[in-house]
Amino acid sequence: MIDEPVLGAERPMLEAWLDRHRATFLHNCAGLTGDQLAAASVQPSTLTLLGLIRHLADVERMWFRVRLAGQDVKTRYRTPGNLDGAFEDLDPARAETEYAELVAEMAEARAAAATRELDDTFVHERVGEMSVRWLYIHLIEEYAQHNGHADLIRERIDGRTNK
Repeated sequence: MIDEPVLGAERPMLEAWLDRHRATFLHNCAGLTGDQLAAASVQPSTLTLLGLIRHLADVERMWFRVRLAGQDVKTRYRTPGNLDGAFEDLDPARAETEYAELVAEMAEARAAAATRELDDTFVHERVGEMSVRWLYIHLIEEYAQHNGHADLIRERIDGRTNK
């Protein structure tokens, strides 16, 4: 796991906390088969670890690459009419590839953020101007929420907990 600093400058703390949450999520998915990653948490929910992998890949891509860096890339699973597409049409055979795509999106996000200061701003198409600082806080929140989901799903799959 990531050892986040408890003293020091704000930027390294935010980066370390986000990386800690990223690593926690990946840890919750590690060692499972594609079928296990695609297993529904509790019926009738469509929440799965594989769906979360796909969702978080789109989150990383949309916030850091599209909104912050202005890159002309499209989300993979999210469409204007379907924001939950990451949880549909799961293919366990693609789980390893989709896990690798999330890891790659994390690296792309780090690279996009590295060129910007915390007080720099970018424009969200519906909200308006936002700071890079807010983006870090939001992504920490996003991962924290989904790590709670992932903890419970992983425990249901094979009994493993992060205790």
